[in-house]
Amino acid sequence: MKINPRRKIEEISNLIKEHDYKYYVLNKPDITDYEYDQLFKELLSLEKDYPQFILPDSPTQRVGSDLTKEFKLVQHKIPMLSLSNSYNEEELLDFDRRVHDNLQNNEDIEYVCELKIDGLSVSLKYINSLFTIAATRGDGSFGEDITENIKTIRSVPLSINNISSRKINFKDVEVRGEVYMELKAFQKINEEREQNEEKIFANPRNSAAGTLKLHDPRIVAKRKLQIFIYYLNSEKDNLISQYDNLNLLDELGFRINKNFKLCKNIKEVIDYCNEWEIAREKLPYEIDGVVIKVNLLHQQNILGTIAKSPRWAIAYKFKPKQVLTKLKDITWQVGRTGAITPVAELEPVLLAGSTISRATLHNADEIKRKDIRINDYVFLVKGGDVIPKIVNVDLKQRTENSKKIIAPKKCPICQSILIKLEEEVALYCDNYFCPAQIKGRITHFASRGAMDIDGLGEALISLLVDRKFLNDYADIYFLQDKQTELVKIERLGEKSIANILSSIEKSKKRTFEKVLFALGIRYVGSGTAILLAERFLSIENLLNASKEDLEAIHEIGPSISNSIISFFSNNQNLIIIKRLINAGLNFARKVEKESMLLNGLSFVLTGTLASMSREKAKEIVIANGGIIHSTVNKNTRFVITGENPGSKYDKATKLGIKLLTENEFLEMMKIKTDV
Repeated sequence: MKINPRRKIEEISNLIKEHDYKYYVLNKPDITDYEYDQLFKELLSLEKDYPQFILPDSPTQRVGSDLTKEFKLVQHKIPMLSLSNSYNEEELLDFDRRVHDNLQNNEDIEYVCELKIDGLSVSLKYINSLFTIAATRGDGSFGEDITENIKTIRSVPLSINNISSRKINFKDVEVRGEVYMELKAFQKINEEREQNEEKIFANPRNSAAGTLKLHDPRIVAKRKLQIFIYYLNSEKDNLISQYDNLNLLDELGFRINKNFKLCKNIKEVIDYCNEWEIAREKLPYEIDGVVIKVNLLHQQNILGTIAKSPRWAIAYKFKPKQVLTKLKDITWQVGRTGAITPVAELEPVLLAGSTISRATLHNADEIKRKDIRINDYVFLVKGGDVIPKIVNVDLKQRTENSKKIIAPKKCPICQSILIKLEEEVALYCDNYFCPAQIKGRITHFASRGAMDIDGLGEALISLLVDRKFLNDYADIYFLQDKQTELVKIERLGEKSIANILSSIEKSKKRTFEKVLFALGIRYVGSGTAILLAERFLSIENLLNASKEDLEAIHEIGPSISNSIISFFSNNQNLIIIKRLINAGLNFARKVEKESMLLNGLSFVLTGTLASMSREKAKEIVIANGGIIHSTVNKNTRFVITGENPGSKYDKATKLGIKLLTENEFLEMMKIKTDV
């Protein structure tokens, strides 16, 4: 009897998908590995003979053969928010009080508790029931396309089951989950890497993160990543609660962590957290806490979000694991800002999945406060389960050979006399040209969160600084002029140099906020850089900003404003910025301009406007190419005055600056109003 190839392919595909679900999701296989392999081989053979009948969600399509050249950006329709953290019972009670206060009704409030998997958040989208695209969390608004790598995770369904007790056909949905690596898989990978004399991974989370960034899905498939799905979003409007959604995800064929619990009150939440803080050691994967969510979705909507976190959820972080080890010595490191940091050199010890041999001690005052000495036995934890930290000394094991730690008087790198700034505990090397500072500044500039120059890592930067190819980060953009000399360096060939130069060229497309962050201005992190870029739009505006202009931004206080002004007052920094501008980097924010009517003109607003808010007036000025300042100075071109203007009006009059009434401003902008 002649077989129908289309029907046979569908039949075997569905059978394999069923066995995948039983094995990878339910952990209840009902056939042997050999029987599974035979089915898979039969399907491969049929698809080879009849490629026209290959199904889009065929089990054979999980691992692509092509290398991914780059990860494209994907915009999240609904932002992937981060969670606020809590560390004790009192903070959980505060969270519960805030939830009740913000809801301001008599409704009962239930919580769903879920284990906080120590992995990476990802978004998976299904269109017409088929798995279509997967993305990393990224910055919450944009992530990277990792579809081919997520396909290799066998517990991820390539199509939605759609067999639900609710009898709803979920065709277009987004689910979110946590990708992680189980402890056994992590240990096996490290054993193999050690045998091959490769650098071992620090912990399962780092291993999973590195794996997801690989450009070859075939290697990703061998790493045996896993996923738990915890979030469902659909166009269907009858989703009621997080608890129901978790059960629905299970029915739809997704792998959920079944240790979740519906709690009637915050006391049950606290009991759940305490229970799992003890029980976490029994799990085959790492967790670092519990996620607590308000159960009912309509209550979540009422509570909303604040900054980048939801008001309706919080993470409870477990206390870090603690081990005892010996402190052998202290190394004094020089950072990019010149700060001198003591680093403890330890006898290697295993802690929270990774081997620790070094830990920061922050400053000499902390060493004195904790009475830490060389040859002491010290208790070590991982702060936030990431950064190794010495918490105290085991004084019972202190011996006569323990030695007090004396802070250096000279920089350990350039031998400059160290200084101590007023109201600061750290010692500083004041030599801007100290090689360690140069290396630190360039490393920060090229790092992934800043200019993201692939191939230009810490070791290579150190080598290039030592050989005088780099003296500051602007020199990076002139390395192409030294290509002939670079290829002569041992371990650096033509292809390697060509790739680095290509990445350097590509980095010129980074946004203004990325460039601002890369400059390494003290206290200016990536979030502050975004605020500055949004507010001032260009480096020229930022250079002309006063302390008052800077502190008009809600999140910026005196420490940050003083640091920014100090940075731009340094002539060496200005020379470097000019070179970066000439190299073609983005020193202006690209915004949609309604017109260039106010191009370069600076405005200050004072008093209350009748026809619009002051924020709206600011938007109009910026959209037409103008600049907004918070204070009046000699560079101000116009002051827009509303009702009850304050001291800005008097100062503008004294300086002879043009005053515009609200109506004159509206006329200037040709805006019609009923007011």
